[in-house]
Amino acid sequence: MKQSNKILCKQRKGKASLISNSSIAGDRLNSRNSLYFVDRCCAPESKHGGISMLFPSANPLPIRLKYKYNTPVHRSYASYHSHPQCEIYFFHGGSCNFLIGDKLYVLAPGDLIIMDGLTLHCPKIDPSVEYVRTTIHFDRDYVAGLLPLPLPVDILAPFQLLRNHVLNLDGEDRREVEDMLGRLHEANENKDPVYYNRFCLQFIDLLLYIYARCGNSLSLPRKPLSVKERNVQNIVTYIENHFTDDIHLEHLERELHLDKHYMSHIFKEVTGTTVFTHLYTRRINQAQLLFLIEEDASVTDVGYRVGFKHSSHFSRIFKKFVGMTPDAFRQSMRKKNTMRVK
Repeated sequence: MKQSNKILCKQRKGKASLISNSSIAGDRLNSRNSLYFVDRCCAPESKHGGISMLFPSANPLPIRLKYKYNTPVHRSYASYHSHPQCEIYFFHGGSCNFLIGDKLYVLAPGDLIIMDGLTLHCPKIDPSVEYVRTTIHFDRDYVAGLLPLPLPVDILAPFQLLRNHVLNLDGEDRREVEDMLGRLHEANENKDPVYYNRFCLQFIDLLLYIYARCGNSLSLPRKPLSVKERNVQNIVTYIENHFTDDIHLEHLERELHLDKHYMSHIFKEVTGTTVFTHLYTRRINQAQLLFLIEEDASVTDVGYRVGFKHSSHFSRIFKKFVGMTPDAFRQSMRKKNTMRVK
């Protein structure tokens, strides 16, 4: 069963609406009726982390800027996660491989990523090197409400049509974006209404810049992946397309024509995690989504649908990654849904 393209993205009348990743481009989150923030489902932090769930929030910031920060990656973002806000990510420096869905990007300083937020993504960094980035999360309906412009331009089209894309900036282009981000930060530090209006106008200017750069469908050709990185890309893609199958190293070795020991070594080196941690994370992410979407689904059924043949193995891995048993997680989802309906 192929369930990997499903993500919960909004609610109508207390019930979850399910939209596939492939159709998300034509849909906008209704921020005026229901705003969201990223939550950890009240589950204890686990060693491996997991997907970040989506729940309503009374007062999220519609545009959230974190400027040029170098704090360690929080464990909730160190593994695959998603959020309903669009995201602009600018890489100032460090060593980072960025996974978006089944695509692997080896970043260079000056790279700018736009993301729809709903595609599972995570950074894999070298902790021995200072990791500096700027991130902006924004609610697309709020930003749409700041328009129209004097001459109509669909500045959100790159996030809706391309969904996830990398712009490779250097020289004057890189300096221009860094200057824009600096001005945004300066305006954001001042809480005066005039400065907030300036902040919004400067943010629109950044979106216009991105739109112009994405106009021809986009970035300059990237530096080709190395053989090692290309092999890891192939592993990630294979797992994304077959994570519900019975996968083992010998199976990957046969399908991808790579020695299993070499595979394990390069995957750990490039992504910072093991092949099976990546596989189990993908399965457990999908299981959490199924429990959230299908309240009456049994633990055995969900475990089987995401690739576990034995419910005891599923329960053990689920608890290891999420911090609670599948049944406890399912009960917590029911409780949250009941509270939201009330």
